[in-house]
Amino acid sequence: MRTTIGYTVESIGYVVGAQGLISFISRTFFGTEWGWMHKVVDLPSIADLGIVVVGLALIVGGAKTRKTPERQEAA
Repeated sequence: MRTTIGYTVESIGYVVGAQGLISFISRTFFGTEWGWMHKVVDLPSIADLGIVVVGLALIVGGAKTRKTPERQEAA
């Protein structure tokens, strides 16, 4: 079960982080709106970097959860 949760959290982290990065780059360098973040929330450009950090935290947390070995009780 831990493996499934780890992969799920990690996958969500990749999507969230990518959307934050795409949003930041598109607003900062091109003056347009890319991705779906602007359809959900209206954040300032610098807040998109915070979304990237949240995505990275989810990736790290998911990988850590996935790699944690399950303890087996001695009989």
